[in-house]
Amino acid sequence: MQDKVKNVKDDVNKKVKTKRKKWHRDDTELTLLALPTLIWYLLFSFLPMFGVLIAFKRYQIFPGKSFLYNLIHSEWVGFDNFQYLIKSNSLFVLLRNTIGYNLVFILLGIVISVSLAIMISLIYSKRKSKVYQTAMFFPHFLSWVVVSYFVFSFLSYDKGILNSILEAFGKEPIQWYMEAKYWPFILLFMNLWKTVGYSTVVYLASITGIDPSLYEAAVVDGASKWQQVKSITLPSLKPIVIMMFILNAGRIFYSDFGLFYQVTRGVPASLYDVASTIDTYVYNALLTSPIGMTSAATVFQSVACCITILLANWIVKKIDDDYAII
Repeated sequence: MQDKVKNVKDDVNKKVKTKRKKWHRDDTELTLLALPTLIWYLLFSFLPMFGVLIAFKRYQIFPGKSFLYNLIHSEWVGFDNFQYLIKSNSLFVLLRNTIGYNLVFILLGIVISVSLAIMISLIYSKRKSKVYQTAMFFPHFLSWVVVSYFVFSFLSYDKGILNSILEAFGKEPIQWYMEAKYWPFILLFMNLWKTVGYSTVVYLASITGIDPSLYEAAVVDGASKWQQVKSITLPSLKPIVIMMFILNAGRIFYSDFGLFYQVTRGVPASLYDVASTIDTYVYNALLTSPIGMTSAATVFQSVACCITILLANWIVKKIDDDYAII
């Protein structure tokens, strides 16, 4: 009897394996559809990873030789290049600003974006709703270079709009680019102004996908708008909020270079303690330091961000396995 059962199981397993090996027309269509994306990632994401070797070498340029020859024949120095960042006197300031700003950006970005998405979804007029979405989404398409000139028109000491208003009220003008105490709030405001609109549209799209019958049943039961938001909207948004949080946590060691460098007009010495990040530090170091040292700093960022996103996913998985990405 046991032999018969075993033979039956073997036959079933063989049939399953045979079915799994069969290539369908749908597989060919999906493969062709994914092929351009696969090629793009191979060329621009995986192939350049070979350049990570620069972080572990003292890169030298040999006359008349190619980049690949120079890279292979350069001297190995191990982790010596990483000492450039680790032993830097500014390391604490760089990590504090990079991580601190990102934490505030992530938390406030989620709270404000979700709140705005819920408020827009409760607007009865579809035309007004579209106008508000467009107005909030528009800053997302502006370059930080363009935005920096708008900011300068407000903060210029001689002809800035804010100083003109202060002078109109009998106040002394402020040298905004020399006063570090104002810039954490300016940078926070500019980041939210530029990014909240995009996140709001993402959350609003999730809200429109919620089953309308849930709200209809809540209205029949006499639930108020706040009760509907609390019991239906927010729980339905929980998966997308967690996913956005994990993805944002994966870039917590990276900063928006345009925000911190362009808006502050090159991170002057007066704003160094409140506006310098790892990215601006690496950019400035490229002008004076060997490329191996600056490459080591970016490798450190990548590894740290990878660990952070895995840690965030692990924490979410421990709390609720259904909402983890990996």
